Amino acid sequence: MPGRVLGGRYTVQDKIGTGGMAIVYRGLDKVLGRTVAIKTMLPQYAADPSFAARFKQEAQAAAALQSPYIVSVYDWGKDGDTYYIIMEYLRGTDLKSGIRKHGALDCRKVAQIGSQIAQALSVAHRHDIIHRDIKPQNIMVQPDGNIKVMDFGIARAKNSHLTTDNSVLGTAHYVSPEQTQGKELGPTTDIYSLGIVMYEAATGRVPFDGDDAISVALKQVKEQPLPPSQINPRVDPALESIILKCMQKDPKDRFQTADALYHVLRDYLAGRLQAVNNATAVIAPAVANVIGPDQGATTAPLRPAVQPIRPITTQTTGHLQTTTTATEQAQQRKRHRRHVFLGVFLALVAIAAIAAALYTSNQTKTRTVPNLIGLTQEEALSQIDQTEYFEQGNVKESYSDSAEQGTVIDQTPNAGKQAEEGTAIDIVVSKGKAPAADVTVPDLKNMDASAANEALAKVGLIGQAGDSVYSADVETGKVAQQNPAAGSTAKAGSTVTYNLSKGVETVQVPSVIGMGEERATAALKAAGFTVVTNSDTSDQYDAGLVCAQSVTGTAAKGSQVVITISTGVSTISVPSVVGMSESAASSTLEAKGFYVVTYTDTTSTEAAGTVTNQSPSSGSVEKGSTITIYVSAGSSSHTDEPSSEDNGGTHTDSGGDSADTTASSSDESEG
Repeated sequence: MPGRVLGGRYTVQDKIGTGGMAIVYRGLDKVLGRTVAIKTMLPQYAADPSFAARFKQEAQAAAALQSPYIVSVYDWGKDGDTYYIIMEYLRGTDLKSGIRKHGALDCRKVAQIGSQIAQALSVAHRHDIIHRDIKPQNIMVQPDGNIKVMDFGIARAKNSHLTTDNSVLGTAHYVSPEQTQGKELGPTTDIYSLGIVMYEAATGRVPFDGDDAISVALKQVKEQPLPPSQINPRVDPALESIILKCMQKDPKDRFQTADALYHVLRDYLAGRLQAVNNATAVIAPAVANVIGPDQGATTAPLRPAVQPIRPITTQTTGHLQTTTTATEQAQQRKRHRRHVFLGVFLALVAIAAIAAALYTSNQTKTRTVPNLIGLTQEEALSQIDQTEYFEQGNVKESYSDSAEQGTVIDQTPNAGKQAEEGTAIDIVVSKGKAPAADVTVPDLKNMDASAANEALAKVGLIGQAGDSVYSADVETGKVAQQNPAAGSTAKAGSTVTYNLSKGVETVQVPSVIGMGEERATAALKAAGFTVVTNSDTSDQYDAGLVCAQSVTGTAAKGSQVVITISTGVSTISVPSVVGMSESAASSTLEAKGFYVVTYTDTTSTEAAGTVTNQSPSSGSVEKGSTITIYVSAGSSSHTDEPSSEDNGGTHTDSGGDSADTTASSSDESEG
């Protein structure tokens, strides 16, 4: 599975858990760039058509559940033969592992966990969804201490008739009696399982255990649990009564709704709980705990199950009668002595009681300290005043992750203790959650989403993928931008948004050939390019117009385009070559880019081969123009008549070795 992409969107990464019906992987949502949990059903269940239909119906129902205490279901589907559910990826540990590691939890933490689970169940039950598998393994404890209930994706919708097997799911240690017996299930089934979860959290062990699942299931139906306080004496009676009421064998005797259980746990945490009706009557070795409809818990000694057998005597003879009479007289004397002794003893006890009463009347009276935990500061101080027996003590403040700001989280003396009248009660008031520590935001650039989330989690920050962005220097799928910036300071627990790269953005490069410089520059910048200009001569474009550009077609947005601005037709100054030899003159002119034409000057008296004249002789002309030079033939060549039909002049084209042409006269040669 790792590396496989499900639904064309979810990349499967490493395996993070295995259950009886599914395997859970960490994965990446390629569209949103966020880490998700991917639950894939085992093949033996996915191959069952009835299971597939049920899976589809119930995954849709679970996706509709919205609660801070329920793992969010984002998506579901089928890819090939694989059914999958896409869920919120959680960090933390399951409650079962926490109990194994730390043992029994304190009563307040147990009630907080139970309260949050009850709120999650309340949401599900309102949607007619029964979880059926509430157990510590399905309760994820997050780093902030809050919980999330998992596996609603395989819960059974109440109106689902696709299966009649109510016991295929769930674990024997946590299932309700009716679930074990295959009866119709309702919301109270989840409440029973939650009661066992709270029982285990409070004591560190499950209430019923055995060698196999069947023996444990039978105990769920037939046996009463040992009261939690007999396993862990720190479990207070109020919480114990809540747990035992949840675990009633008859569903009608439990809390009837998860919402009702939540309100009772909330009152318990606030110190407002008065009594819990109809809790389990459990007979312990020495006492029986009974909570009636309108009374709190009481304890009474057990009465003997079998009364003593009285001896029977039968008078059969007169001799026996006489013996019995003498015996009775002796017994009467013994009884008299006992009565005298008892009278003296009772008198002494009475005297001692009177003395004790007199002594006590001269001593300071003691009173029971009220419970102020969970009250607001004003309510607590008001209650102290109303008792008339105690005084207001010091008020201190302290941070608390579990109590609202302004509520009492501790008191001295403790609630329920006996204290002398006039004792000052000190209270500690919550300042709310402690301010988050400052942490340095790590540099996420070039990380993938999973690595970015892990880097942020290490310093106590939360990663969130924003919209993907184009980037010229970061490959697709890696972090290109982040906010807050790397190296800045943020509060632990705050969110860092990162944007994954979509790669380089390419756009069409506009053609600006023939445009003026200003217009061409504006067009390229509007398309997202940077512009560099240079200049050159051009025989085709007038001065000031673009005669060339470095990039055409498509290019990366933001890249550089070089444009060349025409300076017009190129002109060159004509050098004077008169007096040079023919070869030197030709070389000089050709080096400047001119085309050279040579004529023989037969009228010159200069030495043969010397340039006697040129046309044009000076000024600037276009590059590549023709320059005509006249080369002396020497004094021996003077004649009265032209030597050829070309009017007596000899013309040598610099392009040939010795091509001769004639001109009508030396005066016309410049033409």
